[in-house]
Amino acid sequence: MSHETPIRVDHTGIAVESIPDAEPLLFALGCRKLIEESVEGRFRWAQYDFGTNASRLELIAPEAEDTFLTEYLDEHGPGLHHVTFEVADIDAVAATLEESGYSVVEYREYEDWTEAFVPPSNPTGALFQLFEYHDSYDEGRPPAEKLYVDGQRLTK
Repeated sequence: MSHETPIRVDHTGIAVESIPDAEPLLFALGCRKLIEESVEGRFRWAQYDFGTNASRLELIAPEAEDTFLTEYLDEHGPGLHHVTFEVADIDAVAATLEESGYSVVEYREYEDWTEAFVPPSNPTGALFQLFEYHDSYDEGRPPAEKLYVDGQRLTK
């Protein structure tokens, strides 16, 4: 099974206890900080790149005491958390995965994006996030070159 939907690695998420404590390593590697946001006071994320049109790294750190991220850090410690694939049509990709026998969970549609996850029970052992940007995603955010790989989101 396959699909015709454009897809690419958007970012790799790294769980950390503190973004300010972890980001100096990324700066020493030559990264530049693109954006940092809080998600409903539960966790904070920041994205970085190397000043090219390459995929990005993301640091995610808890802001509240009882979240999926605090549980993850308690169980696993800091480290690789997920790989996010930007997809032009999340429904087509999810359908292909499910038709191929893989689970797609936590499908959520928000105002500015839709996401779903392929749990780490898959043969790779990695958590994959599928992420489709909506047209409204860039409204009120930094310029497109800081939001999207190559400065543009994928389209159908």
